Amino acid sequence: MADLSYADQLGKKEHRELAREAVRKSLVLLKNGKSNGKPLLPLAKKAAKILVAGSHADNLGYQCGGWTITWQGESGNNNTVGTTILDAIRFTVDPSTDVVYSERPDTGFVRENEFSYTIVVVGETPYTETAGDNLNLTLPDPGVNTIRNVCGTVRCVVVIVSGRPLAIESYIPSMDALVTAWLPRTEGQGVADVLFGDYGFTGKLSRTWFKSVDQLPMNVGDKHYDPLFPFGFGLTTEVLNK
Repeated sequence: MADLSYADQLGKKEHRELAREAVRKSLVLLKNGKSNGKPLLPLAKKAAKILVAGSHADNLGYQCGGWTITWQGESGNNNTVGTTILDAIRFTVDPSTDVVYSERPDTGFVRENEFSYTIVVVGETPYTETAGDNLNLTLPDPGVNTIRNVCGTVRCVVVIVSGRPLAIESYIPSMDALVTAWLPRTEGQGVADVLFGDYGFTGKLSRTWFKSVDQLPMNVGDKHYDPLFPFGFGLTTEVLNK
């Protein structure tokens, strides 16, 4: 029989605050501003209207990944207690800011609404062990279409939710900013803390980010080491709202 004597300690406020801190420190900023352009991050909390888009913006199951409640993880917000990235954004912005959520917006919708900026949250669905084996490591649909529809139309930051680097090189030129959030688990508020400048980006890549799977395996010191982002890479931002 399992020892349940400490079960009442699970999910306590101080534990979640520590997890939120871990999320803030593990986020890695990979791009911030197009060439000769003004950095997008940190985002302004007060804006007329902003768009939050993508399959992973409002899905705790996707944030948590595998080994969460079930072996392969699950989709949805009813399996555990936590804060989605969408809810965290709504909590963080100024009360006057109109936050519009659309999981799969088309180009026409984005153009018609004249958003101040957009936050696109996409990534992989949960997996563990052999079920997660992938020879392509591409960003799954509908993530690619969401990036194309949104980032080609209005200033955007793309947040990738995944447990590993993905093949994203061809999509980066259309993005104003790019963040890898790994798997923030239940603490989406940690993502918003940094996007909006309550804390600065400080995280660094703990592994090399490849350009294509043809380069794998790739390690620092390899003769033909030519990554998309090298081991230890990570841009920083200043604290804006302290």
